[in-house]
Amino acid sequence: MGEIFNVALLQNTLRTATPIVLAALGGLFTQHAGIMNIGMDGMILTGAFFAVLGSYFFASAAMGVLLAVLVGILIGLFFGVFVIRFKSDEFIIGVALNIFAGGLTVFLLRTIFGVKGAFSNPGIHPIPAINIPVIGSIPILGELLNNNTVFVYVSWILVAVTYLFIYKTPWGIRLRASGEAPHSLESAGVNPNLYKYLASILCGIFCGFAGAHLSLGYLTMFTEGMSASRGYIAFACVIFGMSNPPKVFLAALLFGFLDALGLRLQSLGVPSSLTSIIPYLMTIIMMVYVVIHKNKKELNI
Repeated sequence: MGEIFNVALLQNTLRTATPIVLAALGGLFTQHAGIMNIGMDGMILTGAFFAVLGSYFFASAAMGVLLAVLVGILIGLFFGVFVIRFKSDEFIIGVALNIFAGGLTVFLLRTIFGVKGAFSNPGIHPIPAINIPVIGSIPILGELLNNNTVFVYVSWILVAVTYLFIYKTPWGIRLRASGEAPHSLESAGVNPNLYKYLASILCGIFCGFAGAHLSLGYLTMFTEGMSASRGYIAFACVIFGMSNPPKVFLAALLFGFLDALGLRLQSLGVPSSLTSIIPYLMTIIMMVYVVIHKNKKELNI
């Protein structure tokens, strides 16, 4: 058991949970704005590709992250225009976005880099790991919290920042009102659609961060479909966490733990076909729990 449950497993949990945490925090904004955004998986995937593209051609991980964020903003606007301006079905647009992202990244991978399946090159500059000497001298805690990429630490800060923004600032209150009571917001002279657009753009930015961490932090390469339904898992975390940042963070950590546990079990000879279904099985269990809990609450009312 010591070969499985150790500090290395917990450190891998933080790394594998980070893209889910970032994407889920982005999904919080659209959820509070009254938009069901299941297109986050496509946002993560395009962010991952363009992060590698920027890192490779500009020889800079920072430029890769910047390019991922810019693409995330464009996709967030694209999603917002169809859902908010043209009143399109958000579920259909989200699915279409995921399919489009999958096809686009495959096409660009083969057109720009001339490869199929995956692109890995020494010219890709990864996001460097941070070594904090003060923490490194602390037993167990130093091994757990040290030598992670900046996004691991930033994701923790963003949980607190997101909570304060949504619940403690006038902009956050208006954003929530745009989803819960848009007519009341209009009567106060505020256009709720502006905050819906803001939520969609913020979601794109956070998913861009998630994609950049996935391809430049967790790995240093791009593979077709490397988002691996993390956007859907992030959406499940938003629902299970009731759109509350700390609760969503804990749900994402749970998925990260299961993912890391699956990888550890593979190294011990457990078939990958068995371990890979663990996070998705937990997604189904979470959604079933939410539905049952919601129905019980309605019956009590």
